[in-house]
Amino acid sequence: MHRRPSVLFVTDLAYEARGRRYCDEDIFLSSRLRDDFDIALCHPLDAAALMDAFDAVVVRNSGPVLHYQKEYDAFREQAAACGTRVYNPLSGRADMAGKQYLLDLTEAGYPVIPTIDRYENLGALPEVDQYVVKPKAGADSIGLDFVSREQLDGLAYGGILVQPRVDFRYEVSFYYVDDAFQYALHAPDPERRWVLEPYRPTDADLGFARRFIDWNTLDHGIQRVDACRTQEGDLLLVELEDLNPYLSLDHVDDITRAAFVTSMTASLHRLLEAPRAE
Repeated sequence: MHRRPSVLFVTDLAYEARGRRYCDEDIFLSSRLRDDFDIALCHPLDAAALMDAFDAVVVRNSGPVLHYQKEYDAFREQAAACGTRVYNPLSGRADMAGKQYLLDLTEAGYPVIPTIDRYENLGALPEVDQYVVKPKAGADSIGLDFVSREQLDGLAYGGILVQPRVDFRYEVSFYYVDDAFQYALHAPDPERRWVLEPYRPTDADLGFARRFIDWNTLDHGIQRVDACRTQEGDLLLVELEDLNPYLSLDHVDDITRAAFVTSMTASLHRLLEAPRAE
């Protein structure tokens, strides 16, 4: 009898996120993936101890890793040493590796909200009434603050990022499996980030998002490209989430949700068929 692949599905079902129900999404996803895989769910703190018994580890809604950074780093080291197939693969260059990518993309001229981390680079930011200050190791808006231009001189540079506060029309997110676009959602009200509606992207919108998917060079996995639409009509990258992006599957229709599950299932099979990392 052919043995089905086994998957350790990492999720924190008890994590409470503002405006999102992580547990519902992961209960749904794991129940559908069970059609193709033998699946066990575990808390992120248990993943390192359990993962050797599985063919692959899927990291889903596991909460901000800064709450358990030491254990997450140990998980990464063990997975790399053992050649464990992790989904998303641990080679991501975006949020998975911290916020440095916002600085790199700014310097490379990508359409991203201008970002600096050094006082001497303040001249690279436009003059606006307010600026956003957030820790380099932040997540879920933890530690985020707003300051005036005058307050920029007194900041403790080194562990923070500084950006202009953008007056935008709305935020929009593009969801990908591997390098294939799946769907888009937007938040029409800037004050209600997680009140989402389906969004039909233009070719230009998809070209924008694709630049960041191509930049990240992930062979497998789920990515979410978060952007804001400026008052002038341009898109600027807010975040490229490649670690455990929340998918807001409750905001898409049944056909789109089923298509996403099909894409993710096929992607996982491709990961399992790929040679193990050495």
